[in-house]
This record gives sequence, structure tokens and C-alpha cells, in this order.
Amino acid sequence: MMSKEAIQKHFDEAAEVLSSFNNATNIQAIHSALVVMVEALRNGNKIISCGNGGSMSDAMHFAEELSGRFRNERKALAALSISDPTHISCVANDYGYEYVFSRYVEAIGSEGDVLLGISTSGNSTNVIKAVDASKNKGIKTVVLTGKTGGLLANIADIEIRAPHSDFADRAQEIHIKVIHALIDGIERTLKLS
Repeated sequence: MMSKEAIQKHFDEAAEVLSSFNNATNIQAIHSALVVMVEALRNGNKIISCGNGGSMSDAMHFAEELSGRFRNERKALAALSISDPTHISCVANDYGYEYVFSRYVEAIGSEGDVLLGISTSGNSTNVIKAVDASKNKGIKTVVLTGKTGGLLANIADIEIRAPHSDFADRAQEIHIKVIHALIDGIERTLKLS
């Protein structure tokens, strides 16, 4: 059984990572992402999100909070995650798993949309291909990464990177904080009812 000290260590590490992330550079990156997302929604466009594993769960959470609701009663907002298992299994079978997100962007993405790609390593091939497909369609790209930022750090319009950690869970904890800040910022800025 895990000791109380080991449990305490989880929370101490999480607090340290959050504290190191909370700086002007990261706040500016989140604000920049907020600006492009609000602009897309104001112009009648949508936000598409994607990621693998826990990052897919975060992508789904982001989309459902916008299309459903977060803190305030308001109109539904155009957001969706690439998480349909029939699409994913079809594309993975016919083209390869690395194309599961890019094929969806090619199918439903439009100029003026925003892609939110999530990868704790910054090197998820299918997220990289989704960013590439987005750029080909005039879609702005925001990525949430970790570690060194990986390949995504160099190709996305806006990168928001969690502090380096040996474990994905620390990056995911930062990612969910960023996601909630973005959703709250979108709601407050648009003030929809």
C-alpha cells in the first residue's frame, strides 16, 4: 500500500510543476490561444481538438464544455473532438493510425477554424499530421505539449508547454488547467446568453 508520505509527494510535485508553469511567458501563450479561439467562434467557425489516450480525454472534455456548458448558462459553441471510434478505426485500418486526426481535419476543417492538438511528448505523429493538414486548410493551430515540446513546438502557431517531467501525468495536470482557463476565457469574452 502507498504510504501517506508518497501520497503527499504527489501533491507536492504537482504544486511545484504548477508553480513553475505560472509565469508571464505561459500566460501570454494562453492569452494568444484565447484570442484566436474567440476570433474563430465570433466568425462562425469551430474549434477541433485531438489527442491520444489521456490527451484524447482532455480534447473531449474541452469540446464538451464548449458545446455544452462550463460555468455559465449560454449558447452552445462550435467545438468538437476527433474521438469517434468508427472514424478512428476506419482510418487506422485503411491508412494507418498516424492519419486518424488529419483525415478528420481534411473532411470537416475550414479556413478560420482552430485546431487544439494535445501531446504530452510533443511528438505524436497523428497530432503532427493534424497540424500539417490544418495549415494546408488555413486553420490556426494551438498545441499543448510537455517535455521539450517535441516536433510540435516548431510547427504549431501557438505552443503551450508544461514544464519538463518524466511522467505524462504532470503535463496532463497542466493541460487541464490550461483547458479550463481557455474555456473560462472564451465564456467571459463572448458573454453569450
